[in-house]
Amino acid sequence: MQFNELQLIQPLLRAVQQEGYTEPTPIQAQAIPHMLAGKDMIGLAQTGTGKTAAFALPILQRLANTQPRQRGAIRALVLSPTRELAAQIGDSFSTYGRHLALKNTVIFGGVGQQPQVNALRRGVDILVATPGRLLDLMQQKLVSLNAIEIFVLDEADRMLDMGFINDVRKVIAVLPKQRQTLLFSATMPEAIQELADSILVSPVTVEVTPPATTVEKITQSVFFVEKRDKRALLEHLLNEDKSIRRVLVFTRTKHGANKLVEQLVHGGINADAIHSNKSQTAREKALANFKNGKTRVLVATDIASRGIDVDDVTHIVNYDLPYEPESYVHRIGRTARAGASGVAFAFCDHEERKLLRDIERLIRMSIPVQTHPFLTSASTKAQNATLREQQPRQQQRSGNGSAPRQHESSRREPNAPRRESGQNGRNQQNKAAAPQSEQQKRGSQPTQRHENQGRTQQPAAPRTERQERSTDTPTTWNANPYSRLTGSYSRPKYASYEALVAAEAAAGKEQPAAEEKRQSAQPANGNANGNSNKSRRSRKPRRRYDRETV
Repeated sequence: MQFNELQLIQPLLRAVQQEGYTEPTPIQAQAIPHMLAGKDMIGLAQTGTGKTAAFALPILQRLANTQPRQRGAIRALVLSPTRELAAQIGDSFSTYGRHLALKNTVIFGGVGQQPQVNALRRGVDILVATPGRLLDLMQQKLVSLNAIEIFVLDEADRMLDMGFINDVRKVIAVLPKQRQTLLFSATMPEAIQELADSILVSPVTVEVTPPATTVEKITQSVFFVEKRDKRALLEHLLNEDKSIRRVLVFTRTKHGANKLVEQLVHGGINADAIHSNKSQTAREKALANFKNGKTRVLVATDIASRGIDVDDVTHIVNYDLPYEPESYVHRIGRTARAGASGVAFAFCDHEERKLLRDIERLIRMSIPVQTHPFLTSASTKAQNATLREQQPRQQQRSGNGSAPRQHESSRREPNAPRRESGQNGRNQQNKAAAPQSEQQKRGSQPTQRHENQGRTQQPAAPRTERQERSTDTPTTWNANPYSRLTGSYSRPKYASYEALVAAEAAAGKEQPAAEEKRQSAQPANGNANGNSNKSRRSRKPRRRYDRETV
């Protein structure tokens, strides 16, 4: 299919031909006819497939063929999550609409608002904005959206990830009900689907490829490396592989991006960083140097993964794996754009294996593992584990034809008695093992005459009445007879304290060893405090009064 088959007007066809495009991408070929018909639409396609031109061309044609509702009012609004992406969308409208009498402007934060306000006062037809700066100008009564005819929500899933979804709802609340709404996204989370159901009317869904899939022309590979060796591995790849002409490196934090740039510059590699802490002027300068080839390595955070549209990016390096698997798709989508090919590397340490599994589950494929000279024992272990996980399940089950490994607890001789479980089983095992261990000791050690050898063993003392009582309340003594927390002593139940004293006196129960030791250490006529050595149990208990008798 050619662009002239999409029923575009001649000014647009001329601009497209001047850019060197003759055939539309799949998302463009399917979306442009529906948009020209005025239908609401959901566009699902991975980054780098030409989504911007898919909505820019039909918007320009519809605005050029219709009269505005209000003179000098804003007719089309495009919301973008990042400044870089907003600027690139504005450039696309200027490029494709160069032969039309339509004006567009871009507003975003990080810069002074007065130049943007002056552009709005001069009158614009198409406004490209980020949610934060747009709401700020709306609160100042400097922008009006009462005459919007077409509303585009670009990178809707990124809006959700960055926390702009509530700002988007505030903007949608002031838009006219009669409008055409377009939603474009690389992935389709549940929250975005709910938003689409609330703002779209009978939408047409254009899904070029399944959501969260990567471009087929991207060669992906993963390197298992320790965190401390990631920088050395990156420098090794940059110095050894001369095909890495323009590489985009993604880190998880802004501080990590700045630190990595300093280390690369110190190693003689031309690098620069771009993230939200940079001023807009510094970000634009870094991006311009990367586009014209002055900077070989551009280190960025996820905030810029949707806003960097640079041709001929040969390699993408995921220096830190992202926490959200969808961000991996958007990162590597910066290469292999407009039908070109690209390479994506991922550095994974042992703590990021779970993130790697989530990414492979999302993209529905296993990323090939590459070796390198910085492998350690931990990284090799993680690499081998990942290789085992990537093997087919049938091969893991069949193995080499041997029987499955049996647990040690389940291996038992055919005629061996069944081992009992619980404490009773362990006691029986100890009793059975004790004679054998003593026999082994007697067999392995020389015979020695014990000092008590030849003496007769004293018979066991007869059981007392207290010991013959019911087994429901057993009595066990230790060094602390009143310790109920340790569970070593349980006192029988008696009707009164006098009954307890009388029962112990009748039974003639001996005191524990610790109690006897404590009594022996006291003076003969008293204890350590000089008081009488009368037992506490022999004292008369205090008289208790009932409320009724007092």
